[in-house]
Amino acid sequence: MNVSRGLFYQTFTTTRGVDSDLRKTPTEAIIRGPSTTRCRWHLRRVRDFPPPLPSHAEDRRSRRRWTVLGAWDLRATEGQLPVMRFRLHSRCFAWSLLFAVAAVLLLPAAGAQAARPHDIDFNRDIRPLLSDNCYACHGPDEHHREAGLRLDVKDSSFGELDSGETAIVPGDVEASALYQRLITEDESERMPPTDHGKSLDAQQIALVRDWIEQGAPWQGHWAFVAPQRPERPALGQLKSWVREELDYFVAARLEEEGLRPATEADKVTLLRRVTLDLTGLPPTSAEIEAFLADDSDGAYEKVVDRLLDSPRYGEHLAHYWLDAARYADTHGLHIDNRRAIWPYRDWVIRAFNANLPFDQFTIEQLAGDLLPDPTRDQLVATGFNRCHVTTNEGGVIKEEFYVRNTVDRVETTATVWMGLTAGCAVCHDHKFDPLTKKEFYQLFAFFNSTAEDALDGNRAYYPPMLHLTTPEQETELAALAEKMQKLEADITAEESRLEAAAEQAAAAQQAAEPDENVETNATAQSEQKQAQPEQQAAAQEKNAEKENAEKQNAEPPTSPRLAALRTELAEARQRKDAIDKAVPVTMITKELAKPRTAYDLERGEYDKKGAEVRRDVPAFLPPLPSGETSVDRLALARWLVDGKHPLTARVTVNRFWQQLFGVGIVKTSEDFGAQGEWPSHPQLLDYLAVDFVDSGWNVKRTLKKLVMSATYRQSSAADREAYQADPENRLLARGPRFRMDAEVIRDSILAASGLLVERFGGEGVRPYQPDGIWFAVAYTSSDTAHYKRDQDDGLYRRSLYTFWKRTAPPPAMVALDAPSRETCRVRRPRTNTPGSALLLMNDEQYVEAARNLAQRMMLEAGASETERIDFAIRQALAREATTIDRRVLARVYRAQLAEFENDEAAARALLAVGDSPFDESLDVQQLAAWTIVANLILNLDEMVTKG
Repeated sequence: MNVSRGLFYQTFTTTRGVDSDLRKTPTEAIIRGPSTTRCRWHLRRVRDFPPPLPSHAEDRRSRRRWTVLGAWDLRATEGQLPVMRFRLHSRCFAWSLLFAVAAVLLLPAAGAQAARPHDIDFNRDIRPLLSDNCYACHGPDEHHREAGLRLDVKDSSFGELDSGETAIVPGDVEASALYQRLITEDESERMPPTDHGKSLDAQQIALVRDWIEQGAPWQGHWAFVAPQRPERPALGQLKSWVREELDYFVAARLEEEGLRPATEADKVTLLRRVTLDLTGLPPTSAEIEAFLADDSDGAYEKVVDRLLDSPRYGEHLAHYWLDAARYADTHGLHIDNRRAIWPYRDWVIRAFNANLPFDQFTIEQLAGDLLPDPTRDQLVATGFNRCHVTTNEGGVIKEEFYVRNTVDRVETTATVWMGLTAGCAVCHDHKFDPLTKKEFYQLFAFFNSTAEDALDGNRAYYPPMLHLTTPEQETELAALAEKMQKLEADITAEESRLEAAAEQAAAAQQAAEPDENVETNATAQSEQKQAQPEQQAAAQEKNAEKENAEKQNAEPPTSPRLAALRTELAEARQRKDAIDKAVPVTMITKELAKPRTAYDLERGEYDKKGAEVRRDVPAFLPPLPSGETSVDRLALARWLVDGKHPLTARVTVNRFWQQLFGVGIVKTSEDFGAQGEWPSHPQLLDYLAVDFVDSGWNVKRTLKKLVMSATYRQSSAADREAYQADPENRLLARGPRFRMDAEVIRDSILAASGLLVERFGGEGVRPYQPDGIWFAVAYTSSDTAHYKRDQDDGLYRRSLYTFWKRTAPPPAMVALDAPSRETCRVRRPRTNTPGSALLLMNDEQYVEAARNLAQRMMLEAGASETERIDFAIRQALAREATTIDRRVLARVYRAQLAEFENDEAAARALLAVGDSPFDESLDVQQLAAWTIVANLILNLDEMVTKG
């Protein structure tokens, strides 16, 4: 069969009424040629064609031109009539037909040597179809595998089945049982079965057919093959656009798609974008003015370097990591008491600011305690393993929660470093990825020998733990210990001296004065001798009790010196207690001296132990390094950051990309397995991964390369057609634009208002939120049953430091899609809901911020409306106000001022919101009116969006 390939272009105009037709099932046109030609023509539409059309009424009435790209394949087959079949989503059929006929006339003879049809990539095009529709019954899970067919493995897919059939016969669709089962009219034979709930459409079936006809080329899953540095792609016109190596891969895809990148963003937009992306805060007015005044070629790079060196950088990067680490300030179950682990959060911030290489960042968190002579920081880092949910609920079974805690650690490690959904293999072999249940419990064995109790005892901290004294505190505590030891010795000596003196005085007195009780005692002793032994014993016991009572009632010997020593000791102990109370304590990880035995648990049940398993890594990934002396958590951590590991670097740089561009190169950043999404730019991902490792796992260097690229520096502005052609900007023909995370929104608003308090670290703070929000879900005995907000600058600290109660996470964060931190999360959703809008408009935190911004407008800007509006726009949005901004906001101000001039009580009620005082010297009605204007500005889409 001779095959030829070509392209045609169709241009047509949509008019009113056409849109609905364009969404219907494509029409099929057939052109029959001369019978001597003996060929069939197929005109196939490319993926993602046609682009989604506008549904807005104005767009349906407008005239829009759409350029449609299709591809045709010429197939000459003996015995077949020549037919051109093509599918178009349009009534504009005649124009399409003319273009198609023109294409036919330009074709080479059917028997001429021709190129292959468009290449089908197994990993991109075929594996996702098999994974979605077939793996549940014909995948890795042998316990639920049907017909002995495993479609994720080549040998099984191409081998003879028990029935004698072969699922896939390369080049022969007629002999391929897989294809025949897809197209059969017999419902009892069709695959997937009708009760499976899934099916392949005609286009997907055709894709499978073409793949088989092309020889069914097979590939291992792309993510499980170690990345190699790809060759730089050749470029045409876009070569001059490139700034960084990564831009070559983006530009190549744009050229392939016939697209051009957007122009570079203006300086103010770019400054705001990169400042938000690297620090989580907007640029200050001084920073904007300095950047605008710097016309040097290196002006932008100087800004990037300054931001990477800012302590704000580590705070911003940490909020992403804490989602992954499932960090919180409470235990998470039952009473949900306070947990002392915030020093781990501060370690994460310091590690990012110090640019700790990511391989070391990994090792210290997973196994810092197993390093030779670990430092205190390396021990604090192991708090990562203690961040999981715990409980002490009455009736719980310790063994069950020991298993549950360890399973969580395996799932978290697999997600964070490998992008695997390992939790699917707790009860059975993974349905889609080649991870068996036994292999899951081999990973489990790395984490099941940590030394902490499975139950938390409702304590803020429990062993193993670390007291984090400062050098000054350590010096003082050592001095106090020495002082108390000496005081105790002096007190003992003084007491002994006084007791001896008292005894000598008593003896002298007794010798000088006759004892009138002697005769009585002698008579009593005579009577005791005559008494029975039982009576004698009772009398002796009574006398002993009398003597003890006399001693207890007697005043202990004392002296001014002893009193002074005791006072000094009490003061020393009080000081020591005060220091101990002030010293932070954090939970860490420590390994048992003798490892626990691990088992392959039946159905994941803690009490159904199967075969014993040893520590090992999954067989589909590289083995543990041969040089490891011990197979423990340290060996596992080193294995994860071995340069040959196919997943860790890819998964990590993909999350960096996600942070900056809103969506990863692999959209499913939590799943790089068979159910994960194909990378939008596979070579770009491999380039970044290899470059990251080659840089020494340098996080700052990698982020700098990303933000310095031409790809990142593009304007996010695009016309409607460009947005519709690529709504998620996966092709990267424009700059990133998306709603920011909850923390960045809140911190940006506080910064614009002037209320933000920047102070590093410490215990979690309690900003504004309803007082009863914890009580609604709490046990009354919990130490987090009652929420009491801070009365000081804790109300205005960065959101990163907000106290995080798992059973009632901060509502201002949750309303903007922050997770509960009960489990690991590496990708937040982004929703737009009335709740988030109402929060930003009416919450006490944001109303107070608007009032403070309004006060700044009146105190720091000029006296005119225009000057004040310009000031507010610059503070909030970093740009200059437009004529429309000034006109609309001035109108709002005047309308609100008129209302407040007639209702001073309402103005004062508005200004009373929040704990911070307002300047009483300002006109109350004007300040209230400007507060409404500021509130409006802080609620603009532009304020909550990085563009």
